[in-house]
Amino acid sequence: MTQQLRIVSLNLNGIRSAARKGFIDWASAHGADVIAVQELKAQESDLDESLRAIPCALGGAPLAGQFHCAQQKGYSGVGLYARRAPLTVRHGLGDPEFDAEGRVLEADFGAFSVISLYLPSGSSSEERQHAKFRFMDRLLPHLQRLRQSGREVIVCGDWNIAHQAIDLRNWKSNQKNSGFLPEERAWLTRVFDEIGFVDVFRQLDPSPERYTWWSNRGQAWAKNVGWRLDYQIATPGIAACARATAIHTASRFSDHAPLTIDYEIDS
Repeated sequence: MTQQLRIVSLNLNGIRSAARKGFIDWASAHGADVIAVQELKAQESDLDESLRAIPCALGGAPLAGQFHCAQQKGYSGVGLYARRAPLTVRHGLGDPEFDAEGRVLEADFGAFSVISLYLPSGSSSEERQHAKFRFMDRLLPHLQRLRQSGREVIVCGDWNIAHQAIDLRNWKSNQKNSGFLPEERAWLTRVFDEIGFVDVFRQLDPSPERYTWWSNRGQAWAKNVGWRLDYQIATPGIAACARATAIHTASRFSDHAPLTIDYEIDS
């Protein structure tokens, strides 16, 4: 017997801002089983009951939240909302530099795990680009361990890398910019080709102009001048269970759009 598992990934660009723009109402009606969120820009003390759980407008249990906030106020932070309580929750990578920034949250649900990941952006300065590379160096062996564990894993999040030319509108002019640097793209290729994870969205949808982030500058949103920075990257077994995907662009809660993938798994 199989059951549908609907998983959403969304960079909120501030959980309180996104809630004011309708994120909670949308999520309540969306029927997700797990929602991985990034860039909370909030501390635990900022998260009142309206932000700690998402009610289910379709009936059934609410999605209860788990969070890993950054020490710095108004910065980074990740979370996972889930209809079913996870068996185990792990915060961070065991690396003090990046655990203080709230970038990784892992939850085990029986035979599979879901991770909310917020990879650093390097666009603000050379120093932050170096930090991004350090994080990538620490994340890669962790992904290798996950792949070798035998568990099915879905890593949801804002990876801050557009993998191929199809994944951003203006790829020619961005080859020297953070997010589309050759080193970043090659690293993501290693995640797929060497470690064996699967880009689940691209497995289902090979079409161009499918983006999840748009700059607030100019008319990027109106003209669909975007980047695909948000992924669900999974181990092959559960990736093969993916049946449908959607990027929600009918309304905006953030400068990113929610990425939904429906999986059909053994119940």
